[in-house]
Amino acid sequence: MKRYIGLFVLTSVLLLNVGFVHAADAPPPENLATLVASALANNPELKSSQARWQMFRNRIALSRSLDDPMLMLKIQNGIIREPFNFSKDPMTQKVIGISQQIPFWGKRDLKGELAEKEAETYQWQLEERTLELRKMVAETYYQIYFTDKSLEIVDKNIRIFDDFITLTEIKYSVGQGSQQDVFKAQVERSKMLDMRITLEQQRKSLQANLNALLSRSVDTPVGTIPDFEIKPLDLSPDILRGVALANRPMIMSLNALIEKGKAGHKLAEKEYYPDFNVSFEYMQREPVGMEPGDDMYSVGVTLNLPVRLGRRQAMVAESSAEITMASEELNSLKNSINAGISDLLAQLERRRKLVELYKTGIILQAEQSLESAAIGYRVNKVDFLTLLDNRITLFNYERELYDSLADYQMKLAQLEALVGVDLLSSAKNDNQRH
Repeated sequence: MKRYIGLFVLTSVLLLNVGFVHAADAPPPENLATLVASALANNPELKSSQARWQMFRNRIALSRSLDDPMLMLKIQNGIIREPFNFSKDPMTQKVIGISQQIPFWGKRDLKGELAEKEAETYQWQLEERTLELRKMVAETYYQIYFTDKSLEIVDKNIRIFDDFITLTEIKYSVGQGSQQDVFKAQVERSKMLDMRITLEQQRKSLQANLNALLSRSVDTPVGTIPDFEIKPLDLSPDILRGVALANRPMIMSLNALIEKGKAGHKLAEKEYYPDFNVSFEYMQREPVGMEPGDDMYSVGVTLNLPVRLGRRQAMVAESSAEITMASEELNSLKNSINAGISDLLAQLERRRKLVELYKTGIILQAEQSLESAAIGYRVNKVDFLTLLDNRITLFNYERELYDSLADYQMKLAQLEALVGVDLLSSAKNDNQRH
């Protein structure tokens, strides 16, 4: 009689899906916004990109500046036999002069514009890197969430399979079950242990990846990820494409690269015109005999002769190719954005529907099926394999629910990186304005 009471108690326990969380010494729950802010403040790649932008920004003033003037000091028409006797010959002169290289009109402005557009490309690349870093932190964050939830489900099922093993042993001992059922329960428990080992390794790897993004020690503990509700995205593909065209940093970077190529093309055409060198010299003479030794001066302009046409034609062709290259890269990026928006919206809708289906239908039905199988097994109307199959089915659906939740958020992060803005905040602001 006691054994039958034990069977009833065990099968009743199997119907309860109560998780067990080890809260002792656990780090506090993580916050995505805090993690993203820490990554943006400390990530070395982002700091490197920012320094590169500053480096090219400082070249703007340099490109617009004139070259340093040249100071000249010389002795002219000196007597070799008496090199420091300035009163020997009236043509011996002590000369001081200054000269300045002046580019043809418009070249300096074009060089400055070229440097400005080049710096702008790196500024937008910095913004693009910021978006990418946000996305990577969010993806790792939600991967950790799914891994933690999987570990909770696995731990719960290990305890349930412990009860299954006890249950099958009791039924076998009273002649109501087979030894094969005991072995099958033990095998399934071992599978759960194997899955737990894999999940623990994945958790450690994800923790190391997140810590690397935040530029902190790889062993820094990462707390649990709080539960969340997904928020449907009520934005059409056309609206998202418009948002991307207006906000995606890489589009801005390529536009700046096109403008840089245009400035370079104008500068290359200016190379067909000469640059000038303006000079002034003052020549001091000593009196010699009846010669008063009047001082003299010299003013001059020299210019280069732009006769190397092949060199200048190559410069024009290079700038034209740069414009074409950047334009085609921009077209390719726009095509990629258009395709990516459609694909990600479809995946978001699929995951949203799956979450709703799991929460409101499948999991409840699987729990009812498991409850019915457990009751049937207790009265010997259902075999153990049916009970086991129902338990594993519910286990898989529970994991699929959290996989869909996490994947929805990861796809949303990818879409935000694709269009260049926080979509949920933008949609909320738009609704408030309307």
